[in-house]
Amino acid sequence: MATSSSSSSSSGITERRGIPGAQFVEDVQTYLTQLGLDVNSALAFLQERLQQYKLVEMKLLAQQRDLQAKIPDIEKCLDVVGTLQDKKGTGEALITDFEVSEGIYSRARIEDADSVCLWLGANVMLEYSCEEAIALLQKNLDNAKASLEVLVADLQFLRDQVTITQVTIARVYNWDVHQRRMRQAAAAKDS
Repeated sequence: MATSSSSSSSSGITERRGIPGAQFVEDVQTYLTQLGLDVNSALAFLQERLQQYKLVEMKLLAQQRDLQAKIPDIEKCLDVVGTLQDKKGTGEALITDFEVSEGIYSRARIEDADSVCLWLGANVMLEYSCEEAIALLQKNLDNAKASLEVLVADLQFLRDQVTITQVTIARVYNWDVHQRRMRQAAAAKDS
């Protein structure tokens, strides 16, 4: 954890893949002075930042759901191509049901398949040898798992920033309440 020389922050503001880091505020007065903001402006700024974090979180969670759905599909394709490769040359046919359209299946008998066709997306299908298909699918699986790991780390970083921002909002608000009470007590004492 980097330490700032000012007394308003105990950690330097960082960024992770475009997500700005939140500043933990130790001294609210110094924080407000450094930003040149009054309490209401600071609270509005912090609330806006919190909303931005929530929007990014929704986007990252959607990406996480997509990857979590994609990984089992890739693993299933790898299993199928591996099974086809294992049956090749044995003289044994593979009998399987495959989805023609959503909810519509057909039965197929596959004997000595030398190649497979893979959907690559955007209505593109290419034919690959079983070895090439396994290599491509394994690469895609590895990339998807690595992307998921990065995404999970991004979400953790983002959640930390949300927590820091929420704590800062509470600290600024509580500081303002304390300042008002002190002003009221001083005014009551003077009168």
